[in-house]
Amino acid sequence: MTSAAEQITQACPECGAGIEGDRRFTLWCAACEWNIDPAKPEPERGRVDRARRALARGYGEKLLGEVAQGDALAARRDTSAVLAYALALAVHAVTAVLLLAGVWCLVRGWGGVGMLAGAILLVMAVALRPRFARLPDDRPVLRRADAPELFALVDDVARSVGTRTVDAVVVGDEVNASVSTYGLRGRRRLTIGLPLWEILTPQERIALLGHELGHYGNGDTRHGLVVGTALQSLGQWHYSFAPIPNPAGMQILVNLLYMLPRLFVRGVLMLLDQLTLRAAQRAEYLADREAARAGSTEAAAGLMDRLLIADSAVTALQREANQASLRGHGAALRAERPEHLWDRLAAHMESVPGHEYERLRRVGARRGHSVDSTHPPTHLRRTCLLTGPPLPAAVPTDAARERRIAAELAAARTAVARRIMRDGYQG
Repeated sequence: MTSAAEQITQACPECGAGIEGDRRFTLWCAACEWNIDPAKPEPERGRVDRARRALARGYGEKLLGEVAQGDALAARRDTSAVLAYALALAVHAVTAVLLLAGVWCLVRGWGGVGMLAGAILLVMAVALRPRFARLPDDRPVLRRADAPELFALVDDVARSVGTRTVDAVVVGDEVNASVSTYGLRGRRRLTIGLPLWEILTPQERIALLGHELGHYGNGDTRHGLVVGTALQSLGQWHYSFAPIPNPAGMQILVNLLYMLPRLFVRGVLMLLDQLTLRAAQRAEYLADREAARAGSTEAAAGLMDRLLIADSAVTALQREANQASLRGHGAALRAERPEHLWDRLAAHMESVPGHEYERLRRVGARRGHSVDSTHPPTHLRRTCLLTGPPLPAAVPTDAARERRIAAELAAARTAVARRIMRDGYQG
C-alpha cells in the first residue's frame, strides 16, 4: 500500500486535470497523457534484433486481428515451417560437410600438406557445430526427488495442456521463466526465475507453468531440436565473422575477407527468422491460451501485468544489492536472513499502484513492448487473452500445497538471494 508520504496530488501542466500519483513512479496525466513516456526507448541491439522486433510487432497485430474477427488460433505446419526445416537442415549440412571433408583430407593427405587442410576443416566443424544445452552448474537444479510437490504441480499442468512433463527444474535469478531441451536425448528443462515466481500469486504461477509447457506441441519450431539448434549455429557463425574492432595492418584485410561471409550468414539468419517468426507469434498466443486454461484467464492476465512491471522488480533488486554492498556483503548477510530479500521484493511489487500498470499498458501500446524480440507485444497478448469468455482454472491450488512447494524451494531461495546480495544484480 502506498504511504501518505509517497502520495502526490497536482494539476496537469498540459490540460489542468487533477493528477494523483506516487513519488516512486512516473507522474502522468490519464486525461491527455502528459509525461506518460518520459524515458526514451532503449536502442535495439543490432540489425537482426531490430528486424525481429519489427516482424514480431507486425505479425502480432495481424494474428490478433484474425482472433478479433473470429478466426481460431491453432497450431499448424504451413509452407513457411516446411521451408524453415529445409533451411535448418541445410545449415546443419554445412557442418556435416566440413566434418566429412576434414576427415577425407586427413585420410587422403596423411603425412602431407593435406593433413593441415583436414585439421583446419575439422576445427571449423567443431567450432560451428550445433550446441546441445546442458544443465547449469552455477544455479540450483532440482530433480523430482528434491521437490516432489513442485514436480507434481508441473505434472498436473503438463496434463492440462496435453504434453509430457519436465525432467529438471533450474532456479535462476531472472524476472522470467523458460523451457528448453538439454542433452542428446532431448530431456526437458524448466527454468524458473525466482524474482518472477516470488511476485506472482499461486494461480499466476500455475498460469506461468501453463504458458511455458504450452510451447511444446503448439507449432513453435524455435523450441524444436532441428530449427532451434540451427538458429544457435547461425548465431555462432555470425559472431565468428564479427569484424575486428580498431583493425590495423593485416586485420583490415581479415575484416574485408569476413565481410561477405558475415553478410551471407546474416541474410540466412534473418530468412530463418522470418520463416519461423509467424509460427513463433502464434505459439506465444497459443501458450497464453494454455496459461489461461491451466491457471484461469484472470491469472493469465495478471501474469501479463506482472511482466509489464518487470523493470520495477529489477530496480528493487538492484537497490537491495547496492544497499548490501554499502553495508558490506558479510555484514549484510550476517545481519539478516538472505531469503528475506524475496519478502521485501514481494511487498514492493504489491505496492505498485494501479495507475502505474495503466501507464505501462499505454506505453506498451505506443512502443510495442514485448518480453524479447521474438514475442508479440505484451499489450496485444493481454488483449487476446481477454477476447472471448473467461476460463476457470483447470489446475487449482491450495495453501497447504503452496507451503510444501515453498519448503522445497527454501534452499534455492536462500542461495539465489545470497548470490544477488553478494555479487549484485544485473537483471
